[in-house]
Amino acid sequence: MERTRIAKVDDVKLVRRGEQVDGTLHLTPHHLIFCHTPPTTTEEVKVRPRELWITYPIIHTCTLRPSPPASHLPSSIRLRCRDFTFVCLCFADEKKARDVYDSIKAWTCKLGRIEKLYAFTYQPQRPEKDVNGWTIYDARREWKRLGISEKGIDKGWRISRVNTDYGFSPTYPALLPIPSSISDNTLNYAGKYRSRVRLPVLTYLHPVNNCSITRCAQPLVGIKGNRSIQDEKLLLAIFSTSHSDPNASEPPSRPRSRQSLRSDEGDIASLGSDPPPTDAETLEDEMINRTGSDDKSDEPKVYGAQQHNLIVDARPTVNALAMQAVGLGSENMDNYRFATKIYLGIDNIHVMRDSLQKVLDTLKESDVTPLAPNRDALAKSNWLKHIGGLLDGAGIIARQVALQHSHVLIHCSDGWDRTSQLSALSQLCLDPYYRTLEGFIVLVEKDWLSFGHQFAHRSGHLSSEKWFNIENERIGGDNNKQPGLPGQSSGAGQALENALLSAKGFFNKDNKSRDSMVDSDGELQPYDIGSPTSKKVPAPSKGSTNEKSTTKVKETSPVFHQFLDATYQLLYRHPTRFEFNERFLRRLLYHLYSCQYGTFLYNNEKERVEARVSEKTRSVWDYFISRKEQFTNGQYDATIDDNIRGKERLVLPGSGQLRWWNELFGRTDAEMNGSPRRHHASVNGEDGAADASVLTGVETAHTAIGAGAPGNALPNWDAGGLSTLAAGLGGLGITKSKGSEGNKIPSNLKREMEVETQ
Repeated sequence: MERTRIAKVDDVKLVRRGEQVDGTLHLTPHHLIFCHTPPTTTEEVKVRPRELWITYPIIHTCTLRPSPPASHLPSSIRLRCRDFTFVCLCFADEKKARDVYDSIKAWTCKLGRIEKLYAFTYQPQRPEKDVNGWTIYDARREWKRLGISEKGIDKGWRISRVNTDYGFSPTYPALLPIPSSISDNTLNYAGKYRSRVRLPVLTYLHPVNNCSITRCAQPLVGIKGNRSIQDEKLLLAIFSTSHSDPNASEPPSRPRSRQSLRSDEGDIASLGSDPPPTDAETLEDEMINRTGSDDKSDEPKVYGAQQHNLIVDARPTVNALAMQAVGLGSENMDNYRFATKIYLGIDNIHVMRDSLQKVLDTLKESDVTPLAPNRDALAKSNWLKHIGGLLDGAGIIARQVALQHSHVLIHCSDGWDRTSQLSALSQLCLDPYYRTLEGFIVLVEKDWLSFGHQFAHRSGHLSSEKWFNIENERIGGDNNKQPGLPGQSSGAGQALENALLSAKGFFNKDNKSRDSMVDSDGELQPYDIGSPTSKKVPAPSKGSTNEKSTTKVKETSPVFHQFLDATYQLLYRHPTRFEFNERFLRRLLYHLYSCQYGTFLYNNEKERVEARVSEKTRSVWDYFISRKEQFTNGQYDATIDDNIRGKERLVLPGSGQLRWWNELFGRTDAEMNGSPRRHHASVNGEDGAADASVLTGVETAHTAIGAGAPGNALPNWDAGGLSTLAAGLGGLGITKSKGSEGNKIPSNLKREMEVETQ
């Protein structure tokens, strides 16, 4: 209790949604508890006290407003929480208000170590006590379910143990599914060509056509155009795993015949019964098909009969190109002639953080006023636009795997943010198992926890003093507001501070921190094609040492929140196809930040093993499994039949179906979404125009459409056919790239490159 300056305060007024109640405030080492007894109309009825529990890590911002001298107004503390709870606590005594503020600040952002969070002292009661959620996910069991096992039939894949001690790739799981034809020695060399040694490995294998989804980090191409023969060999082997001849030199990339298409089990049902694609989906698929095909004949193509081994770069094209200036970048398709690459234009963690902040700004008065939020301001936050981009990208991947029978490789920068979002969402569309409660848990464990999403960094569990301020003692503006956000104060002092920070980041040659880099976090790794054993030893993670850790605000971002929001959109669109309900997603987001369980406290599997988190804490899945009846969808239909519309294995996001997750924000549907007509306009633009596609570029060794890469002009033979498509995709934001001479950086990229390297 050394951090608690005051443990109990009586006569505190709590204001929420404009309503006021009087009660008592308790401060414990892990919770802020407000208790009040509702008034009764009769003395005979005994009413139980009501309690509001707020765990300290879930507090996003805390503002103390001392009462001005001689104003006779109460001092107040306003709390904005990550679960979108907004409360205002009013105190008659200013000293008590300051003591409460100091105590909350000490328990929230001065812990210094993950091990001091609530999860390490939490002791559940029954029935939760009898559940062990740590055993739900077993990597070998999941790979066996997907058809990959050491004793089973060889489907072209094996499980490598090269990373069992996490020495090969510290942020990757211990077991790595790779093609059977690839040796561990090849992995040692190939890994050096990918950022943080996050090389391409399997995350999903389709049970019908054996097509795969693999994931990795960006290649270390650099300005010099570095390449790795081992990386190219690995990708060729991945894209060849479903081919009939495992020793073939090239994977199948040409159109398959109608007869072979119809002979595959389940294909007729998949293609015939699935809802017809929207105009945007048709144009996206046609763009990929026409750009990736080298077939010059006029023979009509059959929808679903074309296989394209696809590399998905989730970043905007200019971001990917700008990263070459710091030794990173995107694949040079001259070296990957067996594949097609697309860019999805999904913005980075900083844009997403700013977008959510704009949503919060529209809801920030929710403690003192019952008024509905400004829906125009909500629309301008672009939050639904970003969610739509993720769903659109996941839909492209799902269609390529299920309908086009293609292998897909996904990456962004480090391969743990946008890559996890796209990989998990596409599997949610493809596999009914992941739409069950158990399957969704397995999906989160596999694609988020096991593959190293930076939960500790992105969630900011240890909070930051920047999120605490005293109104009348601010110097140079509100320290709580992020620099550069629209609608916020930007005085001369703040502008000078931003300029100094930018200069420091740009001229720091060591650049040991990627805080200021737009598309990456952490230390840069130089490209090295030397000995496979001469790997760079990564810096030890702060979360697993005894040193004090702090939250870096620029590394926080609602990445997992966006995944849950996108899942909510799928659940709303397909209410009978998911075993879990909306409340499950909402409570999962709450426990992401509550720090009551150990599941989301660390950045990767290695850190969790070293911290012995499964021995010292409880799993978040204990909470849900022990209360399964509360999180089960009553409309769920477990029947899977590809011959019946609405019961197919594959579900697709579609378009124009986005809505605000009003339950999460504590608002009514009418307050957040309004009338259906108004909602449609807010998502698609006030003029009701069609959704912009997330697909911003398609690139092969011969062709580049909207890829933004210098020197990739369209061949003459294909320019006519693709120009029509490019014109049709004009409304989707895709244009034909123009060639340029040499390696000269286009002038319109200079500003983007400066932003990337700041």
